[in-house]
Amino acid sequence: MQKIWKIFEYGYLIIAIVFIIETIINWGTQKAYLLLLFSVLAIFMYFFRKRFRKKFENRNKK
Repeated sequence: MQKIWKIFEYGYLIIAIVFIIETIINWGTQKAYLLLLFSVLAIFMYFFRKRFRKKFENRNKK
């Protein structure tokens, strides 16, 4: 089960990279700011999920 959570964590990073590339491509439009917001949100979710998973693992070890 822990491997699945790690895959989802890295999925957020992949999504963030895709959104950053799309932001660079569409930089002159209004759409770019929305894509940039989504990329920041995906990076935040990566770190949030990683921290939550580590807390869960530590709690189960005790």
